[in-house]
Amino acid sequence: SFPGNLHLVMVLRPTGFFQRTFTDIGFRFSQEDFLLKLPVVMLSSVSDLLTYIDEQQLTPEFGGTLEYCHSEWVIFRTAIESFALTVKEIAQLLQCFGTELAEAELPDDVFSIERILALRTERYCQLKEDITAVTKEGNLLLSSFEEPDSRECSQDQHHERPGDWETVNRLLGQLREMETAFDGFWEKHQLKMEQYLQLWKFEQSFQEVKNAIEFLMGQQAELPDTGDSVLQVKQRLKDLGHFDGMAQDLIGKAQVVILHGHQLAANHHYALNLICQQCNELRHHSDVLSEEIKRKQMRLQKTLDLHTRLQQALQCCDEGAYLLANQQMDKCQSKEGAQKALQDIERFLESSSAYLNYDPQALHYDFESVLTSDLKCQIQSVQVKLENVRSMFENRQSCFRKLLDKHVRPVQLVAPRPENPPRAKSPLFSPKHGVNGWPPLWDVVRPSSIGWTYFLPLEDARFSSKGSQSPAKHSHVINELIETERVYVEELFTVLTGYRAEMDNPAMLLLMPPVLRNRKDVLFGNMPEIYDFHNKIFLHSLESCLGAPERVGFCFLDRREDFQMYEKYCQNKPRSESLWRQCSESTFFQEFKLEHKLGLDSYLLKPVQRLTKYQLLLKELLKYSTSCDGVQELQEALVAMLDLLKSVNDSMHQISITGYDGDLSELGKVLMQGSFSVWTGHRKGPTKMKDLARFKPMQRHLFLYEKALVFCKKREEHGDGYDKTSSYSFKHFLKMNAVGITENVKGDHRKFEIWYSGREEVYVVQAQTVDLKMAWLNEIRKILFKQQE
Repeated sequence: SFPGNLHLVMVLRPTGFFQRTFTDIGFRFSQEDFLLKLPVVMLSSVSDLLTYIDEQQLTPEFGGTLEYCHSEWVIFRTAIESFALTVKEIAQLLQCFGTELAEAELPDDVFSIERILALRTERYCQLKEDITAVTKEGNLLLSSFEEPDSRECSQDQHHERPGDWETVNRLLGQLREMETAFDGFWEKHQLKMEQYLQLWKFEQSFQEVKNAIEFLMGQQAELPDTGDSVLQVKQRLKDLGHFDGMAQDLIGKAQVVILHGHQLAANHHYALNLICQQCNELRHHSDVLSEEIKRKQMRLQKTLDLHTRLQQALQCCDEGAYLLANQQMDKCQSKEGAQKALQDIERFLESSSAYLNYDPQALHYDFESVLTSDLKCQIQSVQVKLENVRSMFENRQSCFRKLLDKHVRPVQLVAPRPENPPRAKSPLFSPKHGVNGWPPLWDVVRPSSIGWTYFLPLEDARFSSKGSQSPAKHSHVINELIETERVYVEELFTVLTGYRAEMDNPAMLLLMPPVLRNRKDVLFGNMPEIYDFHNKIFLHSLESCLGAPERVGFCFLDRREDFQMYEKYCQNKPRSESLWRQCSESTFFQEFKLEHKLGLDSYLLKPVQRLTKYQLLLKELLKYSTSCDGVQELQEALVAMLDLLKSVNDSMHQISITGYDGDLSELGKVLMQGSFSVWTGHRKGPTKMKDLARFKPMQRHLFLYEKALVFCKKREEHGDGYDKTSSYSFKHFLKMNAVGITENVKGDHRKFEIWYSGREEVYVVQAQTVDLKMAWLNEIRKILFKQQE
């Protein structure tokens, strides 16, 4: 049963007689087996053996010099095989641990993340201990072999190192390389995990502070920034001061979170963009809250100043009325009594001139920023009182001066109230007297008779004159609308007859640059269609409103479909401007000029300007039409014109889409367009380690059509001067009949989710504001509901 790879057998015969005889007999019986398998050489002595094998390769019992112990060789060989197997197992453990770290799902809470990091660190330390133990075992095994010393070898002789020593040394080298690679991998993984944990803690703090600030913003929005009296304003200032204290504490916490974010950014955190964005967002919210509180404090303080002045003026009125009411008229009939009473009045007027001579226009100017309708009424009411009190003093002064000038017999005048018992201060201004809350002011008008005159408040006259202003301004706006419409039609007519028609004149053909020939439809677009509509239809409709102003809204609503022609004109505008830049300096436009103050390019812009002018005029008309007929139609007309402007703007962006293989018009009308931050793939399953690099969003420009949602990337095409334009490179689109939405995404109120074909594709979209997000969601919902119907 020899191994099959033996090629030669040498048999060393024993030296003793009996042994040799026994060997020969035994060999004869098995000789045929040997001869069948492999050649056999019979050797009689050791010296014969040495002719075949070098003595350095033979042990001493065969006459050689090789020191060899088979049992010792087996022990060392077993140890080497065991060491090699251990190194292989260590390599497999490290590989499995690395794969587990890369593919394991990360939890969604800080406690679980900390626990996993602790367990993985403990596992790493255990593996390091295992590597150290195996390395120690290998070094011990290596030291048991004698490393050949090359210095003992002659130059002519080259002795190879023992194979076992080479094997163990190679395995130790592999172990060191694995340990180095493992340490590098763990260092990167530990940094990622620690940064991931830091990001979770930072986002948790960020969200808590942000929610608290938004809650305070909602509370402060409910705090009024005005008041009806001094006491009320002071109380609101006190409440706002307490609220400001809470806000400052919260802003301090926000500063701590922002500082933490800056520290993470300084340490090269992988989510640098997200952290900086959230820091900026927190800083913005803090600034808005602080500025809003300061604004309200300033308004309340200014309102308090105004109330204080009005209160001082009212107090002055009360004191003046009290002075006049308590003058003893029987003592004023003499020259000396009248002189003293006149001096009392003059002293009072001198000391109270600052309050009695308040200018309402100056008050309106100084406190314009805080004036409400109630405060305006209060100022007007105080002014009425002041005028009445001044009139009372003037009448009383006039009476006393006449007494002094005529030296007539004293005539006893009857006061408005009996002298006894003593009256309370300012009875004439008690709320129990007067009309409509205003006290009647009494005075003596003739010294020769007994009587009094009642002064009506001046409010009535002022309100009557004010009521006539609104219809006048309403009529003025209608006239402006019609007059500017006439001018607009005339300007279109002069451009079409003076420029466009001349392009068909054979005499002008030689002056026309080649790039302009047969391209009047590009330069002027559908201006003839716009002119015909305004000249033949819309101008006459507006002129019919001179006698019926309530029909202005109907004019716009009845023709809202006709205004769609402006969309075609605006879409052509970039081509028109490009053509004008190429030929504006040509001989045709230099030699052939109308008597216009502006160039042709300014008049080509007139339709765009007119379209924006309509909504401004409608807003102005609504301002003075609160009590007129047709207000509802005016409001609807304004909404229609604003929708038209939005539609035109959206279509202008649409024409800049490049790279779409197909006809965009087949997708229906453009309903919305705008730029967003977009994440993909984060909702397919739990976040994994390899997904951590996806925190940076893509910037995409979205176009919402009736039948599809188109994703584009905005690109700036740089050029010279007017040639700098923006375009939108098409990326992909989603058919609306397979789209679903999730309105709220955890972590940011501005985000929403768009998923496609049963969540095969998921897109997290972040708008710039919550209002913009809701506007898009409303439009998408309308499309989805319409599809369901």
